[in-house]
Amino acid sequence: SAPGERRRPGPTMPGFDYTFLEKPKRRLLCPLCGKAMREPVQVSTCGHRFCDTCLQEFLSEGVFKCPEDQLPLDYAKIYPDPELEVQVLSLTIRCIHSEEGCRWSGHIKHLQPHLSTCGFNVIPCPNRCSIKLSRRHLPDHLQLDCPKRRVKCESCSSDFTGEAYESHQGACPQESVYCENKCGARMMRRLLSQHTLADCPKRTQPCPYCTKQFVFDTIQNHQYQCPRYPVPCPNQCGTPSIAREDLSGHLKENCSTAVALCPFKDAGCKHRCPKLAMSRHLDESTKVHLGMVCSLVSRQRQEIQELRQDVEELSVGSGGVLIWKIADYARKLQESKVRSNYEFFSPPFYTHRYGYKLQVSVFLNGNGSGEGSHLSIYIRVLPGQYDSLLEWPFSYRVTFSLLDQSDPSLAKPQHITETFNPDPNWKNFQRPGASRSSLDESTLGFGYPKFISHEDIKKRNYLRDNAVFIKASVEIPPRILA
Repeated sequence: SAPGERRRPGPTMPGFDYTFLEKPKRRLLCPLCGKAMREPVQVSTCGHRFCDTCLQEFLSEGVFKCPEDQLPLDYAKIYPDPELEVQVLSLTIRCIHSEEGCRWSGHIKHLQPHLSTCGFNVIPCPNRCSIKLSRRHLPDHLQLDCPKRRVKCESCSSDFTGEAYESHQGACPQESVYCENKCGARMMRRLLSQHTLADCPKRTQPCPYCTKQFVFDTIQNHQYQCPRYPVPCPNQCGTPSIAREDLSGHLKENCSTAVALCPFKDAGCKHRCPKLAMSRHLDESTKVHLGMVCSLVSRQRQEIQELRQDVEELSVGSGGVLIWKIADYARKLQESKVRSNYEFFSPPFYTHRYGYKLQVSVFLNGNGSGEGSHLSIYIRVLPGQYDSLLEWPFSYRVTFSLLDQSDPSLAKPQHITETFNPDPNWKNFQRPGASRSSLDESTLGFGYPKFISHEDIKKRNYLRDNAVFIKASVEIPPRILA
């Protein structure tokens, strides 16, 4: 400032805060900031010196006294000190980027010229890309990274800014690229879509018949196995193309020239002819087919009869004991009273495995001497599967019981029991003829006409829930069982 001109406070700029090679002398340091004075000024009334900006900052607070001796002062008594400034600017310092690696040192007055070339000084990109970086990194930035740099595409020779070039990369139609299907082909990107669509041997393509996707160079082999691939009828029946998987069904069901078996083959007809001629055969062979069907029905009826006998035989018990429940007792007794000598037959049972086949019968209204007053019970021998292996006449002890259905936890059951040994002279115990059956009423079994009276059967719990239980058992010696 010129002498006598009032100074205005500016931005605070304290002394120089650099790394000095030698510590500055005290007279060169500002009393206010303690640093080497920047643009030093002198108070003429007392001779004290300060940084211009430090003193202005001090006086801007309204205290017009020298900071050192507190004597009054005014702006008219403050002058620049160029001689002292020359001494300060001649102090030797290190570069402000010395910690980053710059090895320059020199006078303060030479710092700014140095920074204009210092590789460690941060400067804005000359392309105005808004990035600031050290001067030494600028060449790489301008060549490789700057979005405002100018780049020429090597493939299409077009000129781009760096930012636009990054978008252009990977999309340049002239760039040479490999096929994405890894078939090995290389071409310009603009030709890639046509290659992938129509020429690439590794492109995927749907089978035109079954629509599954296949790699193009394998689809030819697939068509040799494709289930929907059209094939001609081997009988040349005139049917248009048939899917390979439908051919067997066509030959079996639909092909007019295929040889078919007569529908009456199961009845015995062995005729075979093309399907077109089958209706004529059926018309001409009606009587023959009818005869075959009748024979078949007869054979099947015989087989059913034999199967029924086998099932009946398998259902017969073989433990030597029969427990026979006669349900609906009241109705059956009434029926027996209406129909004289009406006999009920038990299921057959065997005395033991491969033994005698027996059956129990009862007359609920009695028979013979017990008719009208007693329940009569008998046993007889039926023709069995193993009769030719057994000893005759039948000679093993038989026991009949009418079971007491009382609760065993309340009272001991008192069954009505009778036992007898068969009379070998009785015709019932001889080997039975093949014609005898359970419905053969001409042969009465051996037993008791007066087994239990109608009065006694009502006692205790012989009759319970309108049912009675008859037990018959045969004692077979262990030697026979073995």
